[in-house]
Amino acid sequence: MNQVVLIYSGGLDTSVCIPMMTEDYGFDHIVTVTVDVGQPEEDITMAAEKAARFGTEHYTVDAKDEFARDYCFPAVRANAMYQGGYPVSTSIARPLIALKAVEVAQKVGAKAFAHGCTGKGNDQLRIEFIVRTLLPDARIVAPMREKNMTRTEEIEYARVKNVPIGQSAEKIWSIDENLWGRSIEGGRLEEPDFAPPEEIFRWTAGPQEAPNTPETVVVRFENGNPVAINGKSMDPLTLIREAHNLAGKNGVGRIDVMEDRMLGLKVRENYECPAAILLYTAHAALEALVFTKDERDFKRVVDAKWADLAYAGLWIDPLKHDLDAFIDKTQERVTGEVILRLFKGGISVIGRRSPFALYNEDLASFDSKTWDQRDGEALCKAYGMQARMAAQLNIG
Repeated sequence: MNQVVLIYSGGLDTSVCIPMMTEDYGFDHIVTVTVDVGQPEEDITMAAEKAARFGTEHYTVDAKDEFARDYCFPAVRANAMYQGGYPVSTSIARPLIALKAVEVAQKVGAKAFAHGCTGKGNDQLRIEFIVRTLLPDARIVAPMREKNMTRTEEIEYARVKNVPIGQSAEKIWSIDENLWGRSIEGGRLEEPDFAPPEEIFRWTAGPQEAPNTPETVVVRFENGNPVAINGKSMDPLTLIREAHNLAGKNGVGRIDVMEDRMLGLKVRENYECPAAILLYTAHAALEALVFTKDERDFKRVVDAKWADLAYAGLWIDPLKHDLDAFIDKTQERVTGEVILRLFKGGISVIGRRSPFALYNEDLASFDSKTWDQRDGEALCKAYGMQARMAAQLNIG
């Protein structure tokens, strides 16, 4: 049997792929795989219904718990912000989606893969890296890339083939959503100076709709992982959803960035990442309390590289495993609570505590004599000695 496994979201790109598989590529059996990493339930249902309409052999894989525990929480421990601009979200779901699709392919004995990624985006690299690593002999079909199709051409193709889609020529933006983040792009949103319309946002309240009273949130961490919010212990999936709701209703988590894609293209992206912003802010504040200065400085370098590898989809790269080992070691003391204030899109740390805090109030206080200030004179005499000598030579 000539069959292909199509990584299937039910959206525009993957929906138009289905008729192409038989008409243009000659496959006589199509296996569609939808991996649930926190998309809206209606999207999962819609994908299954579309697959049934097209007559594919369809699989829905529930990977939400795994995504929360093994992908989102490591991102928290790494404070993973791509280019310092936004939490990695879409990118960290792609390796898991590809992995689950590979498992289905192995189950049904398929030797060909298909995806709806364009030739301009990052996802083609992230998905194919996993597939080519785990199934190096598999044939990979990428119709959008191979046919050089525009988004408008896809919409017209869907109309001609009677493929149900949610996009139109007026509302052409593409939305990708998972448990950790929501990205919105396309149409006029590609213009760097176009103000995003309020209608593109779903997870975060605008300033007018957000509560007029600040909200206090307490997040507890153990070994770098968030384990409780406002005193209530939760599993990773439940905790992320609670953080999502608390931050989102207060307008926290909207991000508008100019992003450098892996192919070198510079694009404008809009994101909603309320849970990630809340948990990252709390986690970084706790690290600042328990880390030495050198640990903080070096981990910033490690975190940035970790985020780059995660953004690139290199989840099983040896260097990423090495960085994981370092990060996990540092997190052994990242235990404690952080108190946050949320208000109309703003988030601020107003308190933190930990049994591993390196802060000593008695030593730091200006009203204490535990640290004899007179000892500072000797330090000042030695401080910057070589720099002072060099400066004197230059003056001379």
